[in-house]
Amino acid sequence: MAEKDADIQRIKELIRIMKENDLVKIDIQHGDDRVSLERAQPQPPAAMIASMSPTGTPVLVPQTTAPGQAAALAKGEGLLEIKSPIVGTVYEAPSPDSDPYVEPGSHVDPQTIVCIIEAMKVMNEIKAEMSGTVVEKVATNGQAVEYGQVLFRVRPD
Repeated sequence: MAEKDADIQRIKELIRIMKENDLVKIDIQHGDDRVSLERAQPQPPAAMIASMSPTGTPVLVPQTTAPGQAAALAKGEGLLEIKSPIVGTVYEAPSPDSDPYVEPGSHVDPQTIVCIIEAMKVMNEIKAEMSGTVVEKVATNGQAVEYGQVLFRVRPD
């Protein structure tokens, strides 16, 4: 019975770690024992975002989301934002000596990989999930990012 209680405590600790780090899935194997936990992806809290009109007046505009990433109108210029779906460290290229996946002026489509985010020693390829031209890199190589933090701004096609 004590062993079962210890296992439950370990699982609760893993769930706490997942919540604190905005992790969606965790798989751990130790010998013959294996634990796999998965939770629903968090959704952005607001259905509207604040933006500034060209006259400097604040306005609310609808926010749209793509699976795993948010695409929102930015700065009243009709730009879309590629946001981080997880907490981690951003890498612009697959290796230190490689060219970046995208630069300002690069055209992207929904399947274009724009960067990698390392979370818990796992490299996660982040796709644009939209079509357009990258106009701004917001996150820098090696920067720690939070869930929902803007990585790139894109002018849609």
